[in-house]
Amino acid sequence: MMDMDDKPKPSQPHWYERYVQPCVAELLGSALFIFIGCLSSVEDAEGTGRLQPALVHGLALGSAVAILADV
Repeated sequence: MMDMDDKPKPSQPHWYERYVQPCVAELLGSALFIFIGCLSSVEDAEGTGRLQPALVHGLALGSAVAILADV
């Protein structure tokens, strides 16, 4: 007979979810941020000045956080 005080233990996350997945998410987010941000400053368009790289870095960071926030 099962006692009412016995509660099932919460399951531990798999080692992949605990160690590998956060590292891959960090690598992907950093690569997206750096690659897209640096790519925006390579183009030498007239009249963009400092605004274009700043906007692209902000949008890259916002999209990386939105995509990878659950990890």
